[in-house]
Amino acid sequence: MYKINYYNEIKEEAKQLLTSEYVESNLEEADAVLIRSTNILEVDMPKNVVAIGRAGVGVNTIPFKRYAKQGLVVFNTPGVNANGVKEMTVLALILAERDIVGSINWVKSLADNPDIVELVELQKAKYAGFEIKGRNLGVIGLGAIGGKVANSGVDLGMKVYGYDPYISISHAWELSRRIQRVTTIDEIFEKCDIITIHVPLDESTRAMIDKKAIDKMKDGVAFINFARDALVVDTDMKDALESGKVSRYITDFPNPVTVKMPNTIVIPHLGGSTLESENNCAIAAVREVMDYLENGNITNSVNYPNVDAGVCHSAQRITINHYNVSGMISKFTNVLSEYGVNIARMYNNSMDDVAYTILDLDHAITDEVKEKFEKIDGVLRVRVIKGKK
Repeated sequence: MYKINYYNEIKEEAKQLLTSEYVESNLEEADAVLIRSTNILEVDMPKNVVAIGRAGVGVNTIPFKRYAKQGLVVFNTPGVNANGVKEMTVLALILAERDIVGSINWVKSLADNPDIVELVELQKAKYAGFEIKGRNLGVIGLGAIGGKVANSGVDLGMKVYGYDPYISISHAWELSRRIQRVTTIDEIFEKCDIITIHVPLDESTRAMIDKKAIDKMKDGVAFINFARDALVVDTDMKDALESGKVSRYITDFPNPVTVKMPNTIVIPHLGGSTLESENNCAIAAVREVMDYLENGNITNSVNYPNVDAGVCHSAQRITINHYNVSGMISKFTNVLSEYGVNIARMYNNSMDDVAYTILDLDHAITDEVKEKFEKIDGVLRVRVIKGKK
């Protein structure tokens, strides 16, 4: 029986994936936690929690590096809400070049004016903008979302420049041939009328859009951020908006600074907030957690490497979360050799300073052998999974 804690309310469609082997539980007794965007940076998870499924992409609210050292695997669902964010970004492209929001607010202010029809025709010209067709669009990050945005830009008749030094082969294949890949981010800054950013937040990207970066951009550039709030230094963006260096800023992240910025459209974090995206994110998170609990497989973890051993058909499967140091595999095999247990299959992968090993065994081990593994220096967690015939 597996115990699941819903740290936030999870979509019913996702819950229905859970079989009769799963029951809802409080946090103190849970094997796994399903969560959305709640901040748990200061939360110490109970030792019995072996997995956290984040129904979404961003994990800046989860101390995943600290959890890794507890043998706690944190999953997210990249790409599942990509279409929802792409559609919102396409909307932002138009909002960036035409003051539609301002015009709507102006019309509302005329609600009690009997001459509204005449006034609209006389004064609508002040809200005229530019067509995005033919404009230069810069896309920073060409992953699941950025790639879709870049392709949409091409479809809309824009000249699209893309920057992503870490693009995967699969995402590269999905890009239109009409997208011009650039090798430096400065080329995006120098050439583009509208820039949109789609990169994860980590220490290498935090505050990457600062005064130094903005100064390299074209005068009157429009900037769109549907990725993460801390990618942009708000005070530097505010100064750029006030000086006219940036003509418009569209962000999905309200805070006390952004809501008071001039020429800024602040959206209440709706990028991936569609019924389809929320359902798909929850379903993906549930499936990842179930596969880990039942088979020990890791897919889309942010703090442990991907390891897929399929369904265990051997007598037993051992999964080991451990530090990425030399000699660990030999220590594991020595323990099993001592007890005369043969390894049918072995899978191993590493990420930064942690690693993950799956051992499929021809014979089931005793609690004594499991304890031997747990006492090995560098081992963070050991799980025993029974084989499925």
